[in-house]
Amino acid sequence: MKYMTAAEKTTLAHFLDLASAYCKGGFRSDGQDFQFSDDVQQDAAGNAAADSLEHIAGDIRACEDCQLCTTRKNAVPGEGAHKPLVMVIGEGPGADEDATGRPFVGRAGQLLDKMLAAIGLSRESNCFIANVIKCRPPGNRDPQPAETAACAKYLKRQIAILEPSYILSAGRVSAQTLLSTGEAIGKLRGKFINYPAADKVIPLIATYHPSALLRNEDLKRPAWEDLKLLRTALEEAGLGDKLR
Repeated sequence: MKYMTAAEKTTLAHFLDLASAYCKGGFRSDGQDFQFSDDVQQDAAGNAAADSLEHIAGDIRACEDCQLCTTRKNAVPGEGAHKPLVMVIGEGPGADEDATGRPFVGRAGQLLDKMLAAIGLSRESNCFIANVIKCRPPGNRDPQPAETAACAKYLKRQIAILEPSYILSAGRVSAQTLLSTGEAIGKLRGKFINYPAADKVIPLIATYHPSALLRNEDLKRPAWEDLKLLRTALEEAGLGDKLR
């Protein structure tokens, strides 16, 4: 049985609406504002099936809930370990990420990999890397509120499945979105802040985005201090043996 996302249902409903209008001689009243929700996937016994990263990725790639679906080449769900120590959450895809469908693969991504490796973390073994929004904003502009709102459900589902021990928020937009604040990144970084997940609180540390470090080398030292705080917290939590 095919389970449909809200976006797929909306597309089908608009098509049927147009077809109905055509059969009636072309007359069409004002378009309806359809309000659908994703189907709940069920197993063979009729019970709600567990969500999965693969299911979320499929929903993201099919999503048409905001205008970014019209300009993207590829949606970028995220990648990494399925039981990560740390979930790294950035702002959104850039040109390289839009082209490949993978997060943090351009110059900033290469720097991020080096930053993580310096404290024993890697997307191959103990990190999952994602973004607040899953499609590239034109010209790499800041995401608009409607765009972050449209993607919020996917990020929440990812966090619920991954259950990371810590969250590393990369950049101003990520930190402000996750923490629902307008406070500057300079005031948010350098400390742990509790992020309320579905059924628990996850310690979050914010730092500067790697692209900011490429533009301003003066930010490298405070970013390194943030990473050292994260490394210390992982070790004090008894997770040091899981670092590379």
